[in-house]
Formats: sequence, structure tokens, C-alpha cells
Amino acid sequence: MEALLNFLQQTGFYQLFVTDGGWKNLIMIVIACVLAYLAIGKKFEPLLLLPISIGMLLTNLPGAEIFHEVFFAGGHINWELFGGAPIDQSMIDALIAGGMDASDHNILFLTENIGKSLSVGLIDILYLGVKLGIYPCLIFIGVGAMTDFGPLIANPKSLLLGAAAQVGIFATYAAAVLLGFTGPEAGSIGIIGGADGPTAIFVTTMLAPELLGPIAVAAYSYMALVPVIQPPIMRALTTKKERSIVMTSLKPVSKTQKMLFPIIVTIFVALIVPSAAPLVGSLMFGNLLKECGVCDRLSKTAQNELMNIVTIFLGISVGATATAATFLRLKTLMIIAMGIVAFGVATASGVLIAKLMNVFLPEGKKINPLIGSAGVSAVPMAARVSQKVGQEENPGNFLLMHAMGPNVAGVIGSAIAAGVLIALFG
Repeated sequence: MEALLNFLQQTGFYQLFVTDGGWKNLIMIVIACVLAYLAIGKKFEPLLLLPISIGMLLTNLPGAEIFHEVFFAGGHINWELFGGAPIDQSMIDALIAGGMDASDHNILFLTENIGKSLSVGLIDILYLGVKLGIYPCLIFIGVGAMTDFGPLIANPKSLLLGAAAQVGIFATYAAAVLLGFTGPEAGSIGIIGGADGPTAIFVTTMLAPELLGPIAVAAYSYMALVPVIQPPIMRALTTKKERSIVMTSLKPVSKTQKMLFPIIVTIFVALIVPSAAPLVGSLMFGNLLKECGVCDRLSKTAQNELMNIVTIFLGISVGATATAATFLRLKTLMIIAMGIVAFGVATASGVLIAKLMNVFLPEGKKINPLIGSAGVSAVPMAARVSQKVGQEENPGNFLLMHAMGPNVAGVIGSAIAAGVLIALFG
């Protein structure tokens, strides 16, 4: 009977329904299932939202021991714990000296388990790719290999629209600071406005790793909701006449220009914002593989096998950080609320800058302001939304290629904004 009782107390059911705090895990399991439904049933960014939901599910199953937050407590990798060293008071003192609150759940966990060694879980190993900044950069290589910078090269004015959309990042950063978040936390929240999941993960891992779960969920959820969030803002800020503007065809771009562009951008950006070099360099390397014409095998691998493998690892790892102890807090609700504000401001900024540019452009050269909304980094979804809204007003209007200019400029812009935030607070 004693052995049977001991077995029952070790089951996940006992920890869910009998122990204190088990109800929080139950809530997180429900949230994970809802995200899985949105990914499968509603097709909201399924390639990443589904792995994130599974990672969230696994990490909140009591007793699974598949991910240990304490290995990464204090914002850095605690290699001693990874190596199987027994927990001792010196480890706890070092974390507190590093700025962790003595009441933090990770500190309390370590205190309760002094003298014990922790076994490494599967996602503990996979999460190292996130923590060390490997996965986001590999994904950017794949993104670069799938991106055509031709529309941006053909219409350099698109850079202004891509830059304008980054206003959402810095406006939300300022709002988060006013609401009491620290500089690094505010920067991590603001980057949601770039609508670029890998960039948001890269910045948050560097600046505020404890917020990675809610920020990643917010970033990818809002990316999936681009067709819902953007059109009302676009229509509210433009007139029917503006939405009906027909833009002239883009001039052709030579192969040489396409090959020189990634090299020039990498050098220029890395010299101005060195901390943006990992993301921008990876993006441009992937694009050069595509455009050079002599690395077709590498380009196809980057676009397919590499992207698919890293997406799985990244999604599961990020989802595992959304534990009940870190996710079910007031901060999480504030992050989700500010995330949609960041996204809305970014969309509005792009549209308004396009309208301002039209004041100085002659007739026949004016920009349809709808393409300004594509300055966020959701490629190519934001550009498709610009095309859709434009055709609703004028069926003969084809804005897709024009919108791709600010869209890919937004990818570069969000990477540069990420580098600026890391330089300021990293």
C-alpha cells in the first residue's frame, strides 16, 4: 500500500489536482491546446505556432522534467547545473548577487533542492540554440534565400517606408518604460512592433529572457493576424482616392545590382550598428546564395531543409519557456496588450509617412499609401494585405510588387532596430 501511495504521489495527475500551484499548470495546458487549435484549425502561423504550443504543453506537464528554467536563471546559462554538479548555496548566492530576487521561484526551487543534481531534459539542450542566438540567425539565412530585394532596389524610397514602420518599436518601448518596465524589458516588448518573430526572439533572449514565452507568443500571434489588424487602420488613415492611386511599373533590376546589394548592406549596417551584424549578415548571406547563381544547392537547402529543421527546434524551445510561473502574471497581459499597440503604431506610421511623401512628389509619381503598411516585417503577408485592400478600391490596381519594397525594407529595419536596442541595453 505504501509503495502504491508513493507511486500515485509521483504521477502528474497528483501534482495537477492535489499539490499547490497545480491549477496553474492546468491553465497553461489549456492555453497550449488553444494555440494548437488556432494553428491547425484557423491556420494562424501554423509552422511556428504549432511547435510553440507543443513546447508549452510539454513544459507544463508536471513530472515530465523536459525543461528546467533554473538552468537559465539569472539571464545566463548555468553550466555547473548542466554538468550535473550538486546544487549548493554558492550558486544561489551568485544568482542573487547578479540581481535576482530572493523570492524568485527559481531561487526558491534551488533552495529546496540543495545537494541534489538535476538531470538534463531534451528541451534544455534544444534551448541552447535559442539562448546562444543560433536559431534566429539560421532562420534569417533561410528568409534571405527566399527574399527578392529587387522591388526595394528598383524603388529606394521604399526604405523610408520600412524605416517608418519601426516607429512602432520605439513608441512602444517608451510606453513600456512609463508603465514601469526596465529598459531591457521595454526594448524586448517594443520589438514586437517589428512583426518579426525571429528578431523578437533574438532581442528578448539577449535582454529579457524571462519574458521570452509571452513575447514570442504575442509576436507570432499578431503576425498571423496581419490580415485582421491592418486593414481597418489602413482604411481609417486614407481616403478612397488615395487607396485608388495606380503606381507605375517598377524599373528592371540587373543581376549585378542584386548581387552587390547584400554585400553593400552588410558592410554598411555592420559598420553603423555592429550589434545588428548577426541578423543582417545572416539575412544577406542567404540572399546572396540565392542571387549569385552558383550556389543553388545551398540556396535550396537554406530555403527548405534548414528552415524546416530550425523552425521545429526554435518553436518547441520557445514554447517551453512559457511555464506557469513565468506566464501567468500581470506582466504577461500587459505585454500582449502593448504588443498589439506596437503593431498598430507600426502600421499607421508606414501609411502616414507614405502620405507625407506624396506631398512632395509630382503627379504621376505619387505613392499609394497602402504600401506603407507593408513596412512591418511580416513577409510577404503584409504586402498581400496592401494588394488586397488596394484592389477592393480599384480592381485594376496591382500593388503587390510595390508593397514588397517596404516589406523587405522592414525586415532590414527591424534587424537594425534590434541591433540598436541590444547596443543600448545588452
